[in-house]
Amino acid sequence: MRLANLRGRAHLVVDDGAVDIADLTDGRIGPDMTSAIAHIDALAGLDLGGADRVAINQDELGPVSDEPRQIIAIGINYHDHAAEMGLDLAKVPATFVKFRSALTGPHPVVVLPNEHCDYETEMVVVIKEHAQHLTADTAWDVVAGLTLGQDLSDRYTQMEAGRQFSLGKSHRGFAPVGPIMVTPDEFRDRNDIRLQCSINGELRQDATTAQMIYSVADILVALTGIIDLYPGDLIYTGCPKGAGQSFDPPRFLAPGDELECSMESVGDITIRFVGAN
Repeated sequence: MRLANLRGRAHLVVDDGAVDIADLTDGRIGPDMTSAIAHIDALAGLDLGGADRVAINQDELGPVSDEPRQIIAIGINYHDHAAEMGLDLAKVPATFVKFRSALTGPHPVVVLPNEHCDYETEMVVVIKEHAQHLTADTAWDVVAGLTLGQDLSDRYTQMEAGRQFSLGKSHRGFAPVGPIMVTPDEFRDRNDIRLQCSINGELRQDATTAQMIYSVADILVALTGIIDLYPGDLIYTGCPKGAGQSFDPPRFLAPGDELECSMESVGDITIRFVGAN
C-alpha cells in the first residue's frame, strides 16, 4: 500500500492516480495523514473499485506525515560512512532530533543559511502506533511504512555548538520527506533498499540499507527502551558515504544547486537551493 499527502489530505496511491481516504471511508479515516497512518491496517481491506481517482501533481505533495510529534534521527549508521569520517562505531545509536519547523514536502526550494550546508540521503521510518519497550520480534509491528528523507545539515552550526546536532539540522526546509509512504510488505526486501543522491546530475551517494550498522529493528528497540513513539513519528535512519563533508576539500551545497535523491519503490525528492539574500 502507498500513501501520499496530496493538497493536505491523505490519499491512497493507485496505478491510475490517487483516492481520497476520507471520501472513501465516509470520514471514518482521514482527512489528515496522522489518522490515515494510525489506521493503515484498516485501509488494506478497502474496496477501491468504484472510488474516484485524482491525478497526482508532484507540486501538490506534502510531507507524508505532516504533524509528527517527534522527528528523530540516527547519526553515523552506515559502515562506509563511519569509515570515511574516521569515526569509531557507537555502542548505542547516536540519536538527535530535527525540529518540526524543518519539515517540508518532497520538492521544496530551500534557503541556504551559509556556505557550510550538506546533504544526507536517508530512509525514514513512519510509526503507526504508540510504542514502548519493543523487542527484535515486535519492532516492525509498529512501522506504518517507509519513505525517503534528506537530513540537510548546517555543518557550521553543528560543529560550533560542540557537535550538538539538532539546531544545525533544523533550519526551515531541512527535513524534506516523501514523495509517498510505502508499507513494508511492498518492498523486495525491507532490510535491503537502494538509496541514491545526485547533485546537479553528479552521483554522490549510492548504497543500500543492508549496509546500516543498526537495522530498523535495532533502532526501534533502542529508542523505545527509553522514549515513547507515537503515530506519525518520523525516524531518519542515517546516511551512507558520500556526504559533502567527506570530500577533501568539502563539497557543500551552493545557491543554484539541484539535489535529487531516490529510494527504491518510493520515488524521488528534488530540492533546489537558493541563497539567503
